[in-house]
Amino acid sequence: MQLDLNLLTALDALLEEGSVAGAAARLHVTAPAMSRSLGRIRKVTGDQILVRTGRSMVPTARALAMRAEVHALVQRAHHLLSAREELDLAALDRVFTVRWHDALTAACGTALTAAVHHQAPGVRLRLSAEPGTDDAELRRGEVDLASSSKAPTLPDIRHRLVGEDRLVVAVRPGHPLTAGPLSPERYAAAEHLTVSRRGSLRDPIDDALTAHGLERHVVAAGPTAAFALRLALDTDLVVTLPEAVTRAARDELGLVTLPPPLPLPDVPLYLLWHQRYDNDRAHAWLRDLATETVEALFTPPAAPRQPVAARTGT
Repeated sequence: MQLDLNLLTALDALLEEGSVAGAAARLHVTAPAMSRSLGRIRKVTGDQILVRTGRSMVPTARALAMRAEVHALVQRAHHLLSAREELDLAALDRVFTVRWHDALTAACGTALTAAVHHQAPGVRLRLSAEPGTDDAELRRGEVDLASSSKAPTLPDIRHRLVGEDRLVVAVRPGHPLTAGPLSPERYAAAEHLTVSRRGSLRDPIDDALTAHGLERHVVAAGPTAAFALRLALDTDLVVTLPEAVTRAARDELGLVTLPPPLPLPDVPLYLLWHQRYDNDRAHAWLRDLATETVEALFTPPAAPRQPVAARTGT
């Protein structure tokens, strides 16, 4: 049997109002339309529902028996299909899987975890290693939020640009490149290390060098930024990485940071999720919180304020 669930709304109005005219006014339809709905309800239920007594109509025994349940069903349907209720973070019990690039996890993972736990103690985060595939886990629902340096091409993968990072050169203290001005020629002549989870020995830096008639010598490809920075500390290898997401790691290792000697393309940073979560209030909260956490990387630290006497010269 195929049922028109709109009849539930009409039935609820009829039982609440006790008349065709009242139910029609309540649902903003004409009296003839409501009368037709009552006829269909009678046919479906096999009951008169409302019977005329004098100048008024009264519900049948079956109508009285079903009135509370019909009203509850209609209210429940309105609740499911109407505007979303407020998110109760204190009561939220959920597991989110966040798949970020290792450098971004190192830079922001602690802050994100702390913020999530502070606002929603019942939420658990699963910070996963970045795999070799880009969008499959998002589409399968195995990953809730991912990071990428490229905007997705699939229409069901949503994205948000949260920042653009500039590239910097990292070397060990006392590295030959730290002595004297760093020219494009000296930079290209050094031995380099790339960072690629797929082991690629070439990246957009090589394209920039080619445009200047230069070619660098790449000795190795490392799978993570952490590995590349440690190798740069222990050798004369040069690694060129995004500045903001590796700032804390470079400072901790005591590496020397140099500006690149030629224009290099900025590295965009996107957060990705599947469209199934577009209207998910809890997921929207997570991605907004993640956005705030990542954007903080790109906010220059505030300069210390000078004492009043120093500023005024008194």
